[in-house]
Amino acid sequence: MRLLPADLPERAALSMEVHARPSEPLAAPGRASYCAVLVDADERERELAHLGRLCRQHGQPAPAADAVHWSGTVGPLRVKWERHGEFSSYTFLMASTGGDPFVDTAAAQLPAHWLAAVPGMTVYAGHAELLSPAEGRELSELLRTSFGERMVVGSAVGDGAGLAYSDFLTHPDGFGRFLLIDQGLSPLVAGRMIQRLFEIEAYRMMALLAFPVARRLSPRLLAIERALASLADSIAAESAREAGRDENLLQELTRLAAEIESGLAASQFRFGACRAYSELVRTRIGELRERRLTGLQTLDEFMSRRFTPAVATCATVSQRMHDLSERVAQASHLLSTRVDIVREQQNLALLASMDRRARLQLRLQQTVEGLSIAAIVYYMAGVVGYMVKGSRSLGMKFDADLVVGLSVPVLALLAYQAVRRARRHASEQDPH
Repeated sequence: MRLLPADLPERAALSMEVHARPSEPLAAPGRASYCAVLVDADERERELAHLGRLCRQHGQPAPAADAVHWSGTVGPLRVKWERHGEFSSYTFLMASTGGDPFVDTAAAQLPAHWLAAVPGMTVYAGHAELLSPAEGRELSELLRTSFGERMVVGSAVGDGAGLAYSDFLTHPDGFGRFLLIDQGLSPLVAGRMIQRLFEIEAYRMMALLAFPVARRLSPRLLAIERALASLADSIAAESAREAGRDENLLQELTRLAAEIESGLAASQFRFGACRAYSELVRTRIGELRERRLTGLQTLDEFMSRRFTPAVATCATVSQRMHDLSERVAQASHLLSTRVDIVREQQNLALLASMDRRARLQLRLQQTVEGLSIAAIVYYMAGVVGYMVKGSRSLGMKFDADLVVGLSVPVLALLAYQAVRRARRHASEQDPH
């Protein structure tokens, strides 16, 4: 009998998410190789097909069409593939048979040209050697064999259970190098440590993809800031109140706003990704639980001195763009307000002029109405005069001048009433 309500459709998948993509164990002595490639969306199918061919050549089931991670055995290698947001990573692990480190690498065990044919562009590639102190080699000799005379960064990791070293450089074979000495690491913890070291470099490189963008944008942002300062001075100047000057300034501000928004649209994804990847780098470094080794920089110190300033530059450029967008918007709003005020003043002056013309027109109309009343009375009086004169033929004797004179006031009153009625009717017909 079920004791719970119906499951959320995503419950099982969300519950297993924290168990997905486990690290592969590696016992000392062991070797690992790692490759992170930037893959376009239209290359995802080719990526799966390429990995599937490798699996089938070694009798392994190919990953599903919707898979985002896969692990299996390919010859002497344990292979782990993961698809991240923008890039995919391949990890190859194998037991070591001894010899000098970084000579017979895990990547060298792959079929010829398979790794070079992986779709995408390489972001980071690295080798790792997991050694045990029982191999009896002097540390200084081991570091010199592994990294030459280059500056080495190192620390105790896992609260002292291992020693990690790297020069954080790309060697002639195109791979970076990590040396991890086991001082009590279990195979699972050792595999996890190596995975973290690889991911620190992969995420660091992905974060730094924003750095060239920031460098390209910096000169243009400086030019926009200077142009905006000049426009702000022009807005504040009294000369800006000249006719048409404000409109020209507003057009220039609109152009600057469009340029800034174009830059924001083109760069903000990259800058946002930089923030996310840099946070992952910090998280992975914190998970190493480093302790200082005498005379060496820790990985955290190395990143703080070299990586953090680059991330800060990207963050600064991104913030400058947002600040510029706000400043241009404020200047545009200020100038638009001033333009609107000037236009309102012009409209008020125009309305006042129209009101004066309307009053003048009304006076003229009233004058014309008075003249029209006089004309109507004049013509009507003439008609009355003709009627009186015509009545004489009927034997009626009226004094024509007297009758016309008496009819004038009556005719004037009738004409006035008729004009008033016509005006009132016209006012009632006007919807305004």
